[in-house]
Amino acid sequence: MFHAQLPQVDAAAVPADAFLLDVREHDEWSAGHVDGALHIPMGEVVARWSAEVPADQRVHVMCRVGGRSAQVTQYLIAQGVDAINVDGGMLGWEAAGRTVVADSGADAYVL
Repeated sequence: MFHAQLPQVDAAAVPADAFLLDVREHDEWSAGHVDGALHIPMGEVVARWSAEVPADQRVHVMCRVGGRSAQVTQYLIAQGVDAINVDGGMLGWEAAGRTVVADSGADAYVL
């Protein structure tokens, strides 16, 4: 069966002002995330996306490596959202030398 190629962007190439949706679990988010990202765990996306995800801008979806975010990206596109998967996820983001923060103020890391 033929599947359309899912739009994706390398973590290093995400624009600095991009809207980021992090779909990892709470413990992963607490350990380290992108400052300013919206956190909606994958299991809560269906219930929360329409109220929290902007309809007027591209949404960059990320998880740890790109698998969960690919599923969420596919779902959002089906709802009419301009969504793009962040290939490599948080591990790719960190490897690209991009900033990761932790709410606790402790040293952030990707869980």
